[in-house]
Amino acid sequence: MKWNKYTIHTTTEAEDFVSMMLGELGIEGIEIENNVPLTKEEQAGMFIDFPPVLAEDDRTSRISFYLDASFEQETLLADVKAGIEALREMTDVGSGAITVGETEDADWMNNWKQYFRPFYIDNILIKPTWEERKEEDRDKLVIEIDPGVSFGTGKHETTQLCIRQLGKYMTKGARVLDVGCGSGILSIAALKLGAAHVTGTDIDENCMESTRENMKVNHLDKSMGEFYIGNLIDDVKLQETVGGNYDIVVANILADVIIPMAPVIPARLKDGGIFITSGIIDFKEHEVKTAIERAGFKILETNRQGEWVNITARK
Repeated sequence: MKWNKYTIHTTTEAEDFVSMMLGELGIEGIEIENNVPLTKEEQAGMFIDFPPVLAEDDRTSRISFYLDASFEQETLLADVKAGIEALREMTDVGSGAITVGETEDADWMNNWKQYFRPFYIDNILIKPTWEERKEEDRDKLVIEIDPGVSFGTGKHETTQLCIRQLGKYMTKGARVLDVGCGSGILSIAALKLGAAHVTGTDIDENCMESTRENMKVNHLDKSMGEFYIGNLIDDVKLQETVGGNYDIVVANILADVIIPMAPVIPARLKDGGIFITSGIIDFKEHEVKTAIERAGFKILETNRQGEWVNITARK
């Protein structure tokens, strides 16, 4: 199906107003693009390994929506233009110009798949669900992933660092807590490497769906994993729900999240339990090490891949 893509050129100040106006006209599924710097809270909630480097914020914003190309759109577009002009009385909408492009379902749903190809982490093959397993890979431990709307193909250095450490410290029948589970790739890796049960947390509900779907395509029974929405740092109810006595806690998230999280991790681990962290850019290494040691951990090793750092510690 072909779609017309309409982009309104406006300001960051007017984003909420324009979004609300489009919603009132029955337009759903908008995209917003701007160069506003991310807050720490927003960085923690992103489903990529590290926030993108943005151009300087010029207060401009591009709000796009899609309409079926076969649909008569003239009247609706006239209403959109009228709505933009009406908003000028309340806020600075900038130029308010609307540009038009054309796309197809495949363009916005599947084009990204060409960049996700099978690859190896030591003896582990990670492949997308739509790729067939090759005969030469029959002896490999296989993880199939469809990232969906959440980050987690395993391609990034931080994920690979965590998977290698899981392989090193995993014991058969272990209980694992995956903080910031995303697509569930580390939870799945833990189970494939011998864990008996995993518990995962993430602050976005979309990750729950991705993780459960990826558990299913990897032929892992749903009883082997429990997944919860919430922030382990300050959500007391979540802390009580996930409990403690884990053999391993793995957290592949940003350094600025690991630092405040470190004090709540010991209560999640049994004595001698292992804390595996990554998502740490190299210039944050010292800060994370300090936070982990202050929480009562003994650092066992530090590993690097590119500019990224893994820190593994024992309670």
